[in-house]
Amino acid sequence: MKNIVILISGGGSNMAAIVRTAQQEHWEQRLGARVAAVVSNKADAKGLAFAREHGIATAVLDHRQFPTREAFDAELATTIDSHQPDLVVLAGFMRILTPGFVARYAGRLINIHPSLLPAFTGLHTHQRAIDAGCKFAGVTVHQVTAELDVGPILDQAVVPVLPNDTADTLAARVLTQEHVIYPRAVARMLQK
Repeated sequence: MKNIVILISGGGSNMAAIVRTAQQEHWEQRLGARVAAVVSNKADAKGLAFAREHGIATAVLDHRQFPTREAFDAELATTIDSHQPDLVVLAGFMRILTPGFVARYAGRLINIHPSLLPAFTGLHTHQRAIDAGCKFAGVTVHQVTAELDVGPILDQAVVPVLPNDTADTLAARVLTQEHVIYPRAVARMLQK
C-alpha cells in the first residue's frame, strides 16, 4: 500500500478534497494508495477533526516548541517517516521547509500554490494578480524544491479575473479549482 501523508496548518479544505476523492475513486483498490496520516503544526487546525472523523491518523507538532527551524523539521520528518510515506502533500502547511527536509523527500514532496506559477510566488497572490491587471489567475500544483514555489509544475488551472473581483472573491473561485486539480495531481504522482 502506498501511503500519503498530508501536512496542514488550518482548515484543510485541500486535504479534505484529496480524502474525499480517494474514497470516491477507490484509490485503495485502484491505485493501492491511502491517506495514512495528517500532520499539523497547529493543535487547533480544523482539518484535524475532519481527518479523525475519516479514521485517518493525526499528529500535531507545534513549531513554536522547537529552538530552530531545523529542529522542528527533524522532528516533523520523524513523525512523517513513522507512516512510511510514498508521497508527502503540503495542503496549506504554512511553514517554509529547510533544504535538508526538502532533500529528504525529493521527488515525493508536492505543494499547491494559489497562482499560475511562475507568477506571484509567496503570499498575497490574489491581490497581487488584481493589482497587476491580470485577466487570468489560477492555481498550480508543483514539486517542492529548496527554492520557494519554483519546483516542476505538475498541474495548473486557470480562472478569469473579473472586473469587480476582490482578493477574497478571486480566492474563492481559485479554491474551487484547487479542490479539482490537487487530488488529480496526487493520483498522477501515485501512478508513477
